[in-house]
Amino acid sequence: MSFPPNDPTSAGSQGASNSAAPITVRDWTCPFCPLLCDDLAITGQPDGALAATGHDCPRLAQALAGFSTTEAASALVDGAPVAFDAALECAAEILAASRHPLFGALATDVAGARALYALAASCGATLDHLHGEAISAATRVVQDRGSFFATLSELRTRADLLIFFGCRPSESYPRFYERVLGPTDFAREYMFVGCEADPGAAGAPHVHIETMLPHADPFDLVALWSALSLGRLPSSLGTLRHDGTATIDALSTLAEKIAAAQYAVLVYEPAALVRSQGQAGASLLIEGLQRIVKAINDKTRAASFALGGADGAVTVNQAVTWLSGLPLPLRVPALRRDGDGDGDGSGGTSLDHDAHRYRTTRLIADRHIDALLWVASLAPSPWPPALAADVPAIVVGHPALAEQAAARGAPTVFIPAATPGIDSDGHLFRLDATVVVPLAAARARALPTIATIASRLDERLAAFSRKARS
Repeated sequence: MSFPPNDPTSAGSQGASNSAAPITVRDWTCPFCPLLCDDLAITGQPDGALAATGHDCPRLAQALAGFSTTEAASALVDGAPVAFDAALECAAEILAASRHPLFGALATDVAGARALYALAASCGATLDHLHGEAISAATRVVQDRGSFFATLSELRTRADLLIFFGCRPSESYPRFYERVLGPTDFAREYMFVGCEADPGAAGAPHVHIETMLPHADPFDLVALWSALSLGRLPSSLGTLRHDGTATIDALSTLAEKIAAAQYAVLVYEPAALVRSQGQAGASLLIEGLQRIVKAINDKTRAASFALGGADGAVTVNQAVTWLSGLPLPLRVPALRRDGDGDGDGSGGTSLDHDAHRYRTTRLIADRHIDALLWVASLAPSPWPPALAADVPAIVVGHPALAEQAAARGAPTVFIPAATPGIDSDGHLFRLDATVVVPLAAARARALPTIATIASRLDERLAAFSRKARS
């Protein structure tokens, strides 16, 4: 089956025109950050160039710069241009022959996630996201202890004390303070604990900003703060370290501020904690923070808020959890065409979630996979360099990945795909995981969506299976 030049799944309703005139989409939603800012205007030129107006966001500018006017739109097999159908056939053959396939990156929208899950169920694949370690660090805490989460609406309308633990939101989410908190008619206080103050927070009306213990060890900080929140007297903690008294005094002051607040929210960024402390260390810190929030709620109102969800991380995790009942990373069993068990040869038939065993880096480093499907439609995210040269790779996504795929040589299939919100309509979850936001295409590009590609690969696997049984 060929891809029609104007596949409705690959061209958005508001940006689909082959006219020579520029196309402007107003109230456009940016897909490149989980804030999903929807107050922008974007103009697509006839040559494919894109320009957004209305706000100066460096993250958006960097993303749009990756969409050149000379993007490769041809599929590749081992570096040679081929028709889309030929690339699909080769990719399907790789998946059909695989017993340990890994679907990595998974940077896509809701429809893409659903179609990839169905494809995984056809070939017994393991699913893990590009930001899987950050997802797992937060998920582990929810599984073990539970959590108190706020929504963006609660942050904006109710939170009068925001405590930023070891993170500066504007570094990854440039419009965080403007879009999430915005101007208010009541006084707020921003406390940056364990880090320097965020320059992006400066200048907001009715906001007082303080920095507390910017160079403290995060584990010591959380341990002492947790002890104080659970009722330990400051005098009983003063001998822990030579600088313990100053730390305890500062945290006691913070506890007083929390007690006086109407609604305190503790903000943290799992990905930043993973980068500095590793997945296990990040999980311990997040668990400690949730323990603190729980203790605060014994006397007053408080919640936590996790920053994350880039590259469709929240979207894919939500979709996969809804479909399977388990979060990422996840191994999906499938009966092979020979009927002898699932894709890894173990004969198992149960879904399996294991944040340690099924990490992309671990599976690749230990050579526990025999094929990689790398899905990166929102940005040209490269696959791990540790991938062995003899492991077949199917790269589906941003056209800018074509050069890297061609350089890898055999055995590699590259299929360019539409970027949701740029080349196609779509849907993404906002970073608080409570709202699904529709995306409108910004330009007309005859590229198939991830959902289309995954569905057609699934059709080919089914055809292979029927042929084998006949």
